[in-house]
Amino acid sequence: MKLPYAEPYRIKMVESIKKSTVAQRKKWIKEANYNLFNLKSDQVYIDLLTDSGTGAMSDKQWAEVMLGDESYAGSRSFEKLKNAVVDITGYKYFIPTHQGRAAENVLFSTLVKEGDIIPGNSHFDTTKGHIEFRKGKAVDCTIDAAFDTDLYHPFKGNIDLKKLEKVFTENPIEKIPFIVITVTCNTAGGQPVSMENIKAVSALCKQYKVAIYFDAARYAENCYFIKEREDAYKNKTIKEIAYEMFSYGDGMTMSSKKDGLVNMGGIIALKDKKVYRNATTFAIMYEGFITYGGMSGRDMGALAVGLYEALEYDYLASRVTQVQYLGEKLDEFGVPVQKPIGGHAVYLDANKFVPTIPKEEYRAQALAVELYIIAGIRGVEIGTILADRDPETRENRYPELELVRLAIPRRTYTHNHMEYIASALKTIYDSRAEAKNGYTIVWEAPIMRHFTVKLEKI
Repeated sequence: MKLPYAEPYRIKMVESIKKSTVAQRKKWIKEANYNLFNLKSDQVYIDLLTDSGTGAMSDKQWAEVMLGDESYAGSRSFEKLKNAVVDITGYKYFIPTHQGRAAENVLFSTLVKEGDIIPGNSHFDTTKGHIEFRKGKAVDCTIDAAFDTDLYHPFKGNIDLKKLEKVFTENPIEKIPFIVITVTCNTAGGQPVSMENIKAVSALCKQYKVAIYFDAARYAENCYFIKEREDAYKNKTIKEIAYEMFSYGDGMTMSSKKDGLVNMGGIIALKDKKVYRNATTFAIMYEGFITYGGMSGRDMGALAVGLYEALEYDYLASRVTQVQYLGEKLDEFGVPVQKPIGGHAVYLDANKFVPTIPKEEYRAQALAVELYIIAGIRGVEIGTILADRDPETRENRYPELELVRLAIPRRTYTHNHMEYIASALKTIYDSRAEAKNGYTIVWEAPIMRHFTVKLEKI
């Protein structure tokens, strides 16, 4: 008899979460201008806004916190972290930052100039924001399969080689300083990129002499999918797969709050000494000295441990299995989700869930708000609000996918929480015909508006 799945850890400490009523949540979300980011944590029962920095650290990580060396320069904690990064990535040069978008800020300040073109696979919001803030252009080269949520493709995060080469041939190559490969691809639904595709992209970029940088926030989950779905890697360890994957690139940025299993931190790792030297200037300006980069010593120590824990096969199998369980439960109920289920989140297809709400009224946001009102569950819109406005025309950009992301924090929620989420969504889906109206924007920031946007119910 095959034994059932069970988590490879036991719980040593618990944190209380608060229940509330529908009436309370209606009041709270209205006061928050229908922006889920504006809610207080005590107003949320199950928080799936993000998996960034919201997971639980291990006993070994907490022990490392007590060993933190808080020296301003050259601390032991920095050396521990640097050694872990070099060991895992193979990149010789390393700069810590306080989180992922800070790593992007430092690296893109070094590499991106006005008029530059940065291809990639569905750049995430902060990546696109940092490019467009510098008057560059992000060009999406994701394979078309990523935009059909019903289609099964094992690697929907893959880059379309024809699309990428078209960018190379139709633009001055000196205007393309690098491409970004996001592993896993968050905006496409937490979808992985195959090693076969990474190799092919690397060969094409070498042909045109274009650098490759990884957005590696969820690189360990991506390597797990490579091991599970590519025959050539079934007998490789996750660490071996990660080392090979990074060997095809020139560097990486990482929000360590994901596959670093910590609550705060970011990483830049590089092959090129010249890029590193130029980046250190911006690191000192924006983050702090180059051996702490906005992180405390104790946080660097916890991250050094977490980077290795995230490469453990049993941990990754548990992590991905929990997310898949929720996705498969929703699929059983007929709730439309991006398939196959991603590594860190389940993505609701709002175009199919609530097509009765006009896209101009932000149907994915409407669905996310309804889930909060009905069940106290906070997700996040990955759709038109996040896609922002075209920097030239200032018109809304309507992406092919209108998604609500339910990001599952690592080692945090139980099987029963997944059951509760699935039941809540079934309730909403069964009454979906009643959904008629969405929202209008009453105030927005000029860039990355979704964090602070204010909305009104139509």
